Amino acid sequence: MHAGSPWELGLSETHQTLVLHRLRGRIAVQTDGGIRTGRDVVIAGLLGADEVGFATIALIVQGCVMMRKCHLNTCPVGVATQDRELRRRFTGKPEHVVNYFTFVAMEVRELMAKLGFRTFNEMIGRTDKLNVKKAVNHWKASGLDLTPVLHRPKVPKNVATYNCESQDHGLDKALDNKLIELAKQAIENKTPVKIELAVRNTNRTVGAMLSGQVVLRHGDKGLAEDTIYIKSKGAGGQSFGAFLARGVSIELEGDANDYVGKGLSGGRIVIYPPKESPFKAEENIIIGNTVLYGATSGECYFRGVAGERFAVRNSGAAAVIEGVGDHGCEYMTGGCVVVLGGTGRNFAAGMSGGVAYVLDENRDFYIRCNTSMILLESVSRDSGSADMSDEEIFKDMLSHDETRLKWLIEKHMRYTNSDRAREILDNWERYFPMFVKIMPMDFQRALQKTQIRGAKLQGRTGESPREG
Repeated sequence: MHAGSPWELGLSETHQTLVLHRLRGRIAVQTDGGIRTGRDVVIAGLLGADEVGFATIALIVQGCVMMRKCHLNTCPVGVATQDRELRRRFTGKPEHVVNYFTFVAMEVRELMAKLGFRTFNEMIGRTDKLNVKKAVNHWKASGLDLTPVLHRPKVPKNVATYNCESQDHGLDKALDNKLIELAKQAIENKTPVKIELAVRNTNRTVGAMLSGQVVLRHGDKGLAEDTIYIKSKGAGGQSFGAFLARGVSIELEGDANDYVGKGLSGGRIVIYPPKESPFKAEENIIIGNTVLYGATSGECYFRGVAGERFAVRNSGAAAVIEGVGDHGCEYMTGGCVVVLGGTGRNFAAGMSGGVAYVLDENRDFYIRCNTSMILLESVSRDSGSADMSDEEIFKDMLSHDETRLKWLIEKHMRYTNSDRAREILDNWERYFPMFVKIMPMDFQRALQKTQIRGAKLQGRTGESPREG
């Protein structure tokens, strides 16, 4: 609502086009945008919707007063906040939502009965039942022609006008079926396997079904590192490596589309250009947009530049990339991201957790960073320790910055043979001061409080928790 054309226009056009091309039966059309009453639902159905989405109204039923402060942790009615004092103000109950939708359903039922329909499907696309005289005769609507919106395509009776046909999504032809067969010994007996195969951009969500089998057999703990190692070559399709489970590693010599590593769950993804490529990897796109969307754990190493919204909603994965587009680390809540190159605008917008390190060679990163929720700091030196485990390096985000940063860049070089990483490591004293640490203010404050409480409980200090 108020962010484009009204949903009525888009819905009507979509329904008409699908009916004319005899595709309507295969697709469930859903609309949303300010739906409030049963009357709204009926109008959506008459214009061609199979389903109707409710959003804002459900929040309002729970007590939301639309203060638009969801991202600031200061919701006055305790809906979108982690503050204990504010949460006490929350008065919503599940029964309130049930009661509201019961009233909506009753109104829909009553209006359907008046129109002469017994089922919702009978009503879909029946624009002839919409009375528009009052609207057209109103002075504000003078001269308005609603004919294109209310047009009802004339098609034979055997052409479906609502979603009633099942589709064959071709899952039996998915590449993962072959991966599952080749990794059978690893899944059943934890025997390490190495698989080599080519991929094409028509192979979507490579690794997702395989990871599902690993989790079904071994649970969230998955398998030991690199138990299933997949060496691929070509172009990764949409959602390459999605939901990759612990113990599954994919190495791709080529490039990949959007949503690489979506929902990454402990696996490892490595992508680098073909060895014969003549261009500089650090100056060219290697993966698409919205990479690592909602990743919870695992690690990624990409030799090249990513598109927009890199690591959006990342909540636990570690990643190294050689450049990103706009909105990098958007809504990130955990994990660690290292950018060995430039970024687009609006970096770290809505970032509430985790840490990022950006190589700021031109000293102008601050103008492309959204500083409403984060702090920009220089990366602190530390003595480092070769004996530190991976868990120890990532456990304390307030310290070990240099060790953590260098360790990730070293792994990036080892897995991708990156010239950029090698140059930085060979000239560490020159490049290290150029790195900027990005950390959310509230996240840092929470970690500091936790450290103080822990130290106090162990008797190492008498300092009491405080803000700052």
